[in-house]
Parts: sequence; C-alpha cells; structure tokens
Amino acid sequence: MGKKVGRTLPLSIPRRLIGDLLHFARQVPSVPVQRIMNLSDLVEARARAARRVSWCAIFTKAFARTAAQTPELRRSYLSFPWARLYEHPFSIASVAVERIYQGENAVLFAHLTCPESKTLFTLDERLRQYKTDPIESLVLFRRALAIGRLPSFVRRPGWWYALNAYGPWRAAVAGTFGVSVYSGLGAESLHPLSPLTCALHYGVIQGDGSLPVRITYDHRVMDGATIARALSLLEDVLHQDVLPEIREGGAGRAA
Repeated sequence: MGKKVGRTLPLSIPRRLIGDLLHFARQVPSVPVQRIMNLSDLVEARARAARRVSWCAIFTKAFARTAAQTPELRRSYLSFPWARLYEHPFSIASVAVERIYQGENAVLFAHLTCPESKTLFTLDERLRQYKTDPIESLVLFRRALAIGRLPSFVRRPGWWYALNAYGPWRAAVAGTFGVSVYSGLGAESLHPLSPLTCALHYGVIQGDGSLPVRITYDHRVMDGATIARALSLLEDVLHQDVLPEIREGGAGRAA
C-alpha cells in the first residue's frame, strides 16, 4: 500500500475575495464590545406574526436606526492622502450571505442602502433575494466575482484606494457597517475581522429571550464608551421602534 499524500487546490474566486478582505481587516485596530439584551417581547411578537421576518433584517434595521442617531457609526478612517475621518450621510449595511458557487460554499456580501428608512418586509425580501436568486442575476455579486478574477497585483491596490482615499467610494464599495451572523447554526462569532468601522454580530437567543449582542469597532474612529452607549440605544430602538412594526406584521411604515 503506497504512501498517501494530500492534494493541492487552487484558490477559488470567493476565497480570493475573503483573502483580500482579511488582508485589509488585519490593518484595523478592532475591539469588540458586548451587551446582553433581553428580547423576549420581540421573540413573542415575531412568533405570533403572520409573516416572520428574519432576525438579520430586524437587527440590520435597528442598527441603522441607531446609526442615524449616532454619527460615529457612520464614520470611517481614511489614510490617503492624509489621515482623516469621513462621515457618510446614511447607512449602507454589508451583510454576509453564504451561497453555493461552483460547488463550493462561498461568502458574498449583500448591500442594503438606507435600511433605517425601509420596512422590515422590504429588508427581509431583499435579503431573501440575495440568498436565493441566481448569482448571475445579482449585479453586486457579479461585480464581486469579476473583481475576484483579476490578479492580486490589480485587486489589492484597487481595494486599498477604495478603502482609504475617498469616503463616498468606500461607502459604495464596502458599506458603512457589516452584519455577520450564524446564530441560526447554533454558533456565534466573538471577534470577526472586518475592514469596516463597525461589524454587528449576535449570539443564539436563549429560552428566556436573552442574547449577547456585539459591535466590533475601529478604535481609530471612536472609543469603547461610544459603542457601549450605542448598544444601549440599539436595545431601546429594538423595543421602541422595531417591536411595534413586528406586531404590525413587519409591513410598518418606512421613515
């Protein structure tokens, strides 16, 4: 019986894209801050709703509403041609979505513009499209895969310039905050790496309706106390703004 050896696999396009993201994420001095929230009333209201919207849509809208009242959450650090902060006028959520691409599990990023002004139904439907529509029909995914086909000596300088030179380009290309969760699989991320100023992630909802909610933030842009206050405001927004809409079935009015 001959000696067994492994095999060499080329990097797929999605793996190249994740490699690019991590390359720039490692340059961000990020710190996670956690708050334990009790969302039993939202759990109950969602269970009774005729149409259940996803928790991802719920948290994305709540965070965007929080960012509308907390300008620091819409800021980003730009290093070229001089170090400065840029504040975007509205939020663009970048939500990690797992898809099958060429037989491989791949993570691509869905963008939701102005989620603070959309209904939960609208956000949930858009997320569903990103999760189920053919990849070729989604312009954002097609564009990302086209970038991934480029050689690294073209991709990396392009990403660097987009992230560091001009604020509106950065927001359009990368978003203003990230959402990355897999609590539906019974697991949670403790400190995700991201080139964005803020990344929202939360854990598994317990039987009493409690769960850990975390924001990992760029310490160059703000300090931990700002994030602690933002988490408190986020909990208030979930109870005071989002809960009534869930009780209405998720089709509440847009802002």
